[in-house]
Amino acid sequence: MINISETANEKIKEMLAAEDAPELFLRVGVKEGGCSGFSYNMGFDDELADSDKALEMDGLKVVVDADSIKYLNGLQIDFKESAMGGGFTITNPNATATCGCGSSFRTATEAGNPAAEPC
Repeated sequence: MINISETANEKIKEMLAAEDAPELFLRVGVKEGGCSGFSYNMGFDDELADSDKALEMDGLKVVVDADSIKYLNGLQIDFKESAMGGGFTITNPNATATCGCGSSFRTATEAGNPAAEPC
């Protein structure tokens, strides 16, 4: 369902270790909003819902909520270093349009529902 590069996996594990809370895991999801219709949501959490889908990826626990799963199938998360610092990049094969900042997207089924928020 979701693919996390080795580089991103290691970076996320470093960030989790800095939190010093072993019960935390990575939660990935989407929410309505952003300049293209949906925006990505990625952060640490410690609460599971019954409808959540939990995955284990090279020692990293990743959880996706039931509403987001249909938008994230095949999602790729990577971490890139650059002269300006580093950051996570997301490639979503379900997205038919993305905004310039890369943090929001639209799918073919939601193409008629553009949001008005700027990036």
